[in-house]
Amino acid sequence: MAHSHTHSHSSGPAPLSPLAAKIVVGLLAVIGLATVVGAVILWPHGKAVDIPLPFQNAHGGAVSTEAGHVVSTGMNNCGSPSVGAVLTSAPVTAPPGAGSCVQSVIGIDSGPNSGANTLLEFSTGPGQPHLAAGDHIRVTRQVDDSGTTTYAFFDFERTWPLTALAAVFAVVVVAVARWRGLRALVGIAVAFVVLTVFLLPALRDGGPAIPVALVASSVILYAVIYLAHGVSLRTSAALLGTLSALLLSAVLSWGAIELAHLTGLSEDQNNEIAAYMGSVSITGLLLAGFIIGSLGVLNDVTVTQASTAFELAEHGAARRAIFTGAMRVGRDHIASTVYTLVLAYAGGALPLLLLFSVGAV
Repeated sequence: MAHSHTHSHSSGPAPLSPLAAKIVVGLLAVIGLATVVGAVILWPHGKAVDIPLPFQNAHGGAVSTEAGHVVSTGMNNCGSPSVGAVLTSAPVTAPPGAGSCVQSVIGIDSGPNSGANTLLEFSTGPGQPHLAAGDHIRVTRQVDDSGTTTYAFFDFERTWPLTALAAVFAVVVVAVARWRGLRALVGIAVAFVVLTVFLLPALRDGGPAIPVALVASSVILYAVIYLAHGVSLRTSAALLGTLSALLLSAVLSWGAIELAHLTGLSEDQNNEIAAYMGSVSITGLLLAGFIIGSLGVLNDVTVTQASTAFELAEHGAARRAIFTGAMRVGRDHIASTVYTLVLAYAGGALPLLLLFSVGAV
């Protein structure tokens, strides 16, 4: 646990007076209590929600995916009757005349048909997966009313590559930041638990987006900031600043959505949610996304500003000098944050920007 740096009173005044420190701690206690009460009130009830049609199997359940590996891949006539079927022998070749397609024989490695094969067929156009012998993939399994099982390509199997990347990331973080890095990783795990156990189920139940997002964000911030930076007056000041900025960002996000009449219906996923999950507010979901998306930036800015103020105090600066020095650092930080956010969102929206560029020609 990190220790407080406010003991160096001989070198200069603390950024917070004793009264201000008590106010910070008191406000954090009140906000923490309000967060707990809000979590209890808004806790999801686990209401049953129908699975959207694109993700349903023939019986109304969720589509199952199975593990598979590519046995062979080659060009052949399109339209083989063996495509998607459960095969215990060589696939049937289609008659010529329908063009050439890429056909891959897939060995099924899990599920009721483990040990059998199936055939996948792809066109030669752009955007199609390129399967090579030995690749591990996931295939969807559908069983129709007559009991016939069919398979289709879902995606590549990425469990081990992603696990390896996550392990390398964790090792590097811990090697560089030591115990603080380990605590930060624990904070990330806590954040994902809050998102999956509280935020998403509450939104799925039709809970009010702003209170749900604020309560989830508050829990995440309490856990992440104290875990990563330790319990101290410096960290508490940063946390209070982050919570205040979070509330302000929620109000501004709501105002931006109302002013610009943002609906979120330009995205296919939101249209599917609107069509199949009528209890979920798309506008509320959009606003919750804005609030959750702002957490990292707000945390970065407020922790840096609090650290700047406390470091200036330890070097003997007066409170006015601490304020002006921290503001100078803050202006630079805001400037860098602006283009960081713009570039991050531009990178995530490259496909949409490409469509805009084509439409503007």
